[in-house]
Amino acid sequence: MTAATTPPPVVVQKFGGTSVGSAERMMNVVSIVKLLEAADDILLPNSTMYLEIVDKLESNHLKAAREAVKGAEVLADLEKFIASECQRLRSFMSAAEIIDEISPRSRDVIISFGEKLSARIFSAVLTDQGVKSSFVNLDKVVQRQFDPKAIDQTFYTYLSERLAETIKALDPESVPVVTGYLGPVPGSLLVTIGRGYTDLTAALIAVGIGASELQIWKEVDGIFTADPRKVPSARLLSSISPDEAAEMTYYGSEVIHPFTMEQVIRARIPIRIKNTFRPAGDGTLILPKPGRLHGGGTPLSPARRPPDEGPRSATAVTIKDSVIIVNVHSNRKSVSHGFLAKIFSVLDRFGIVVDLISTSEVHVSMAISPNIAESKLEAALEELRHYGSVDSQGDMAIVSLVGREMRDSVGIASRMFGVLACKNVNIEMISQGASEINISCVVEASKAEVALRAIHDACVLLLPNDKQDSA
Repeated sequence: MTAATTPPPVVVQKFGGTSVGSAERMMNVVSIVKLLEAADDILLPNSTMYLEIVDKLESNHLKAAREAVKGAEVLADLEKFIASECQRLRSFMSAAEIIDEISPRSRDVIISFGEKLSARIFSAVLTDQGVKSSFVNLDKVVQRQFDPKAIDQTFYTYLSERLAETIKALDPESVPVVTGYLGPVPGSLLVTIGRGYTDLTAALIAVGIGASELQIWKEVDGIFTADPRKVPSARLLSSISPDEAAEMTYYGSEVIHPFTMEQVIRARIPIRIKNTFRPAGDGTLILPKPGRLHGGGTPLSPARRPPDEGPRSATAVTIKDSVIIVNVHSNRKSVSHGFLAKIFSVLDRFGIVVDLISTSEVHVSMAISPNIAESKLEAALEELRHYGSVDSQGDMAIVSLVGREMRDSVGIASRMFGVLACKNVNIEMISQGASEINISCVVEASKAEVALRAIHDACVLLLPNDKQDSA
């Protein structure tokens, strides 16, 4: 009788353009920028700059290929692929020039060429180093029609299943090197999913094949208790909960998009953030269940303390710059119960995102995301004046204290606001998240880093007054 063998665990690793090495890293970023520039150039009368951009893209990738791959046969196949793809790109752009139209989907296709070239080079490098690999182009993965105005979880579940089918059809002994580009998706890849689509692709692959772990490789060691460039005492977190990671992403830290994270955590797959340039480091785990690894164990972050070791600390503090505060005070001509509805109807119509809000029956203060055109904001403010007096204030920043242990921590808000008073930092607005794991305030941008360091020392590290940053 033969014992059943358990299949080995599979890890999905996502490497972005910033994680491939200095020359390659720059080339990947430049490729995206240049291809977008080429897409715009196509519609300019009598312009041929887009062809020059493709020529430069081809020469850059051929140079990278020749530097990285030494085997003659592998290199010859790679050079042929690069030349063929670049010729296809020229033909595609020339066709777009003839019809004088660049649709959102066309932009997706144009951007994808740089990504395909980089993935193909990476696959060739593995092969050249004796690692059997398979280059996987996902531009045909979507085979069904979906309504772009009604994209829901059904679409992402379908994508996960299709990606799993694609990966499982490969040689099980080879390492798949997969593009982040998913081909034509409903509406447009950049519109429907956004620029974080490569993380989402990796997440959906991990879910589809039942990976033991999803690894996102970046140029940092993991997730810190604060931005270490601004807070020298910041510590690396060994683990963090999905809710904490989502709050940190919303309020300034570049962790991983909450929607992408949700796909993986729902399948109870941990996410590990690691540093490409320091691969021996453990990184930071985002755990499906707080404090519990996928395979067992309970890592404790250096910023957390068990309940029996004194006061509980917060997990991290983040900062979001270039925020605008908008205050609206009702003129009382409108019925009070409809005041907020009218305010948010205007904001929705102009596509304005509100990061924080503080309200009373006749007054509302909002912290507005910086990603808004000035003309659009001015138009919205003018319309808001129909409902009351309006004023706005720029050059502000949101400072957010995040931690799941804050729910049960008495006095955490007192410590946070008390230390700001000691540092002479004026608070313009206060808001606490409904999740009870976030306390945020808005301060002047010029005081933001002082506030960040002060809150970190007092509320995350729990340092006594005489040990805190004196700045």
